[in-house]
Amino acid sequence: MVKLIAGLSGTGKTKKMLDEINEAVEKESGSLVCIELKTSLRFDLNYKVRLIEYQAYGLEGAESLKAFISGLHAGNFDISHIYLKGIRRLLATDNSDEIADFCAWCERFGADNGISFTMTAGLDPEKAPAKLKAYMA
Repeated sequence: MVKLIAGLSGTGKTKKMLDEINEAVEKESGSLVCIELKTSLRFDLNYKVRLIEYQAYGLEGAESLKAFISGLHAGNFDISHIYLKGIRRLLATDNSDEIADFCAWCERFGADNGISFTMTAGLDPEKAPAKLKAYMA
């Protein structure tokens, strides 16, 4: 499952994702991972959630992020949910097609490995292409 929480700046995307993470901590039995560019969520996340500062690894682009997620899974088969804060920044793109392609990859990877994905994106849901709207909550 892939869920995209979209909205313009200041619409509560991060709060909604944090609420979902805190609920998942109580309900899910697998490991939870949150990937963000920096660690602005450091004090907001439950200590049971693995927070990863993506920029610390010097990676950029969709292929790097796919490889990074694959590596996380290879090191921990117990991951049940991966949260990605600010997918446009993580992918270093504003291209909706690239974001949709990444979401499709997450859908396939998640189905094959029992992982759910939730991500935030700073974009106007009303103007999003149909490819992205399919993932929006």
